[in-house]
Amino acid sequence: MFETLSTGSTAAGFRAAQPAPAGGPEIAPVLPRQAKTVRDTGLEPRFVTDLVLKAIQAGGKTPLTHLAGKLRLSISVLREVLNPLIAEQQVEVAWCGESDIDMQYQLTAYGQRGAADAMARCGYVGPAPVTLASYRAVVERQALRHADVERITPAQLAGALGEEGLSQAARDVLGAALYARRSLLLYGPSGGGKTTLARKLGRLLPGSIAVPYALMAGRQVIRLYDPAVHVAPPPAARQQEERRSCDARWTVCQRPLVHVGAELGRDMLDLRYDAEQGVYHAPPHLQANNGMLVLDDVGRQRIAAAELLNRFIGPLDAGTDQLSLQGGQAELVPFDAAVVFATNLAPTSVFDDAALRRIGYKADIGALSPNAYRALLCRQCRLRRIDVEDTAVDHLIERLHPQSGRALLACYPGELLDRVADFAGFAGTEPRLTVAAVEQAWRSMFIACATEIQK
Repeated sequence: MFETLSTGSTAAGFRAAQPAPAGGPEIAPVLPRQAKTVRDTGLEPRFVTDLVLKAIQAGGKTPLTHLAGKLRLSISVLREVLNPLIAEQQVEVAWCGESDIDMQYQLTAYGQRGAADAMARCGYVGPAPVTLASYRAVVERQALRHADVERITPAQLAGALGEEGLSQAARDVLGAALYARRSLLLYGPSGGGKTTLARKLGRLLPGSIAVPYALMAGRQVIRLYDPAVHVAPPPAARQQEERRSCDARWTVCQRPLVHVGAELGRDMLDLRYDAEQGVYHAPPHLQANNGMLVLDDVGRQRIAAAELLNRFIGPLDAGTDQLSLQGGQAELVPFDAAVVFATNLAPTSVFDDAALRRIGYKADIGALSPNAYRALLCRQCRLRRIDVEDTAVDHLIERLHPQSGRALLACYPGELLDRVADFAGFAGTEPRLTVAAVEQAWRSMFIACATEIQK
């Protein structure tokens, strides 16, 4: 659904960031070269001019370096735009220092009218967007499906999962799904740890990627970058970027992990127009490109599970998706993500046989064994620095759980220990997992089970 406004910015202009010193992290993304001219940006000259006028209007007396930082455009591009605006008496130099870049600009009365007209055409003020051609090229280079992308190993999976108590069969399924980059269904009772597990799997995706702040769709802007989703890599890695030679309209981040749950509806699967800001906001699966998309609580969303599956499996296989702008304009955008479905319902009650066949792998994330539950509880105690008595653990596993009929789920140890700490804090004592403390915590969670505990 995006159009390329110019052929000036394509896959040809890429520059790899410099490798880190020996022993340090490497920068994986290949960033586009910095645009030196308006033509290099791939954007219409009128759009870039409007963007400059709106940015100066918003900032008042604006230093050239601040303008470059706000719009993520090079000084040479800005001068190419500013010089005609000065000649047309829309912009004037408000202050000039000793350096040729130590300058401040402001709008004239004529320029104020021009900025108002620009704002009426498009209210967006921010980093200059990139063309779809450039975005496609970078997404393709960073695609998870490439044969040369680092593959998950048993050791890496074991290190990420730690002592989670998962069976070896479940671990093998998770490893195969990540290795093959195929869709995955996690199913099992609520509280079994599916959401936490999915997030751990997302953190196993290798390397960093390049993400643009915004995209150009026809004459419309789509805001893509979200700091909550596109998390910066470690500082040591960021320091290796050649910022002066790379296009600042892109930023380097870890592979994104996008999580949506029961709140998901049809309206969230397409572009959402923000009239106040004059931009479209990208849907979750577009933000998840080159990373992982977790669709949680499947079967409980405001969209049928079969429709949700069809919405993503087809585009995932094709590597493209179709999104719509206002007015009915629709074009293709790249779609490259590891998709994880999660549900606490029986898979056969959510999907039919044909739908289940389309999901690559299925993993049952159920109750823990007594030994695994004990190990998880003790590990949680160590993390919280809570002393534990073996008799309290035995009481919990051998009496409280069986009497209440509650399975040994991964959610319970942490929730119980939080309550043990709360009660101890209120009493002004050090938290300790004793028989009395675990019963008090249990009753506070499951009041309906209190009579059973007294038996």
